[in-house]
Amino acid sequence: MKLDVIKLDGAAAGSVDLDEALFGLEPRADILHRVVRWQRNNAQAGTHKVKTRSEVSYSKKKIYRQKGTGGARHGSRNAPIFRKGGIYKGPTPRSHGHSLQKKVRALGLKMALSAKAATGSLVVIEDINTDGKTKTLSNQVKALGWKRALIIDGASVDEGFAKAARNIEGLDVLPTMGANVYDILRRDTLVLTKAGVEALEARLK
Repeated sequence: MKLDVIKLDGAAAGSVDLDEALFGLEPRADILHRVVRWQRNNAQAGTHKVKTRSEVSYSKKKIYRQKGTGGARHGSRNAPIFRKGGIYKGPTPRSHGHSLQKKVRALGLKMALSAKAATGSLVVIEDINTDGKTKTLSNQVKALGWKRALIIDGASVDEGFAKAARNIEGLDVLPTMGANVYDILRRDTLVLTKAGVEALEARLK
């Protein structure tokens, strides 16, 4: 499939042929859901923790005698039934991550790219050369109508462009190896440089 290429100032810069195997697939919600869930679960810290009855700060002495009080039989105040006692089977630090086949992860990325292409939310630009000033880049982004955009460059992102884009709200910049389903789907517009297109095609073939 052919797509027009523009420059950051909005001028035309020819066209590019996009691989149908990457940008022409029929998106499947179940595949995208599996990959996003895998990403988010792996990113979850899993540092939640409560104190068990062996960790709370109470004496372990028996609180009153076993018989003759007219009350229930109890041991120490650490028991879960008491206020401020230990928590029974509460959350402990653990990993929420799970495995997902490489083929499914690659297919999910292809479908995310195809979803943006199908809805007309895919833009290809010639390059991201800039003067390194946030104000200049902000005006260019505003003129192009990008409110929530993800820009994917080649193997590495130009340092000047990354610095200029850092303080622009709603604009994310990633190298090709950082391209992922979650970041692509959460932004309204996907912007690829020509170098980014070539690198993605090389990565996913």
